[in-house]
Amino acid sequence: MSIDYDVKDLSLAQGGRLRIEWAEREMPVLRLIREQFAAEKPLKGVRMAACLHITTETANLARTLQAGGAEVVLTASNPLSTQDDAAAALVSYYEIPVFAIKGEDNETYYKHIHAALDHKPHVTMDDGADLVSILHKERTELLGNVVGGTEETTTGVIRLRAMANNKVLRYPIIAVNDALTKHLFDNRYGTGQSTLDGVIRATNVLIAGKTVVVAGYGWCSRGIAMRAKGLGGNVIVTEIDPLKALEAVMDGYRVMPMAEAAPLGDIFITSTGDINVLDTHHFEVMKDSAIVSNSGHFNVEINISGLQKMAKGAPRRVRPFVEEYVLPDGRRIFLLAEGRLVNLAAAEGHPSAVMDMSFANQALCSAYMLEHADELEKMVYSVPEAIDKEIARLKLKAMGVQVDVLTPEQEAYLTSWEEGT
Repeated sequence: MSIDYDVKDLSLAQGGRLRIEWAEREMPVLRLIREQFAAEKPLKGVRMAACLHITTETANLARTLQAGGAEVVLTASNPLSTQDDAAAALVSYYEIPVFAIKGEDNETYYKHIHAALDHKPHVTMDDGADLVSILHKERTELLGNVVGGTEETTTGVIRLRAMANNKVLRYPIIAVNDALTKHLFDNRYGTGQSTLDGVIRATNVLIAGKTVVVAGYGWCSRGIAMRAKGLGGNVIVTEIDPLKALEAVMDGYRVMPMAEAAPLGDIFITSTGDINVLDTHHFEVMKDSAIVSNSGHFNVEINISGLQKMAKGAPRRVRPFVEEYVLPDGRRIFLLAEGRLVNLAAAEGHPSAVMDMSFANQALCSAYMLEHADELEKMVYSVPEAIDKEIARLKLKAMGVQVDVLTPEQEAYLTSWEEGT
């Protein structure tokens, strides 16, 4: 095989291909875009480096970009999120270079990012902004090749906006995460379902009757709280934003500071994008056998080093993705998935049906970025409204759902000011 790659085992490829095909069944919008791209080749000759979770859904995005004429290379955006069979299938069946192995250490993780950048991309596609960050800090000689990029997640958009505000961002980025067809669905329904799936697969605990503490009430956390409540959990929400906290109260949840929630929770799930949301003073008052997990992009939301220092001895692996920390008084705290994204580390990530819309945004925004590169400044842009609405229209069509159309009289009324009561 002539392409460069670093995956766990190419013998996994056949199983990965079957799962990629299974995911495609639930991704009709991306399939329609792939057909359009194959005919029009809007990405012809464009080198693309994508730092994403290497899953079956991502595989279908890569196939779509490839159909559009792009030379795509993939690397993982999280050391524990790679599906090794999907990575193998991309290399074996679709000849797409992949640098990703589930469970890779930090050194390998960054080596893989550099390997993707060695392809000298014209367009970057990121999930967390690690690729963009390394490009700006360590591979600046490649910046002259880059036309633009896209960013998939809330955490990455926060980092990139900070770069833009500090005037250090060297090329335009479209914040795919800000698309309504992304965060209203992927973040809420995708994260909600997949996070509880990850917690349950890792622990096999019954959610019903448990007190579930959800840190944050952004779109991801709303989905987590909603699904935990639907499974019978008694949900507590912690927040710093008074508007979001008020919304959580109105949605029927108890809201309190984490310091008050810590002694009450049986299961803790963070999804805020900030550091040390669960800290040592919280661990000090948690119940015996409290389960702590994270669904935010980076493993910084739980102070793991602080927990390690508090514990007696090294943690014990009691189940796959479950580590037991024993505190001096004998209480046990169970950390899931090493504090990384529990939905991707311990489960399969978001269902394909919601990733269909998110990755449709990635594909169409890449084409838009190339078409309008000369007009865009070195800043973070929202997804054009026309792309957002077109994806929603295609998704409804695929679901067999029709909507009303305004009559000429209704259109005239909505654009006039003369008529009142």
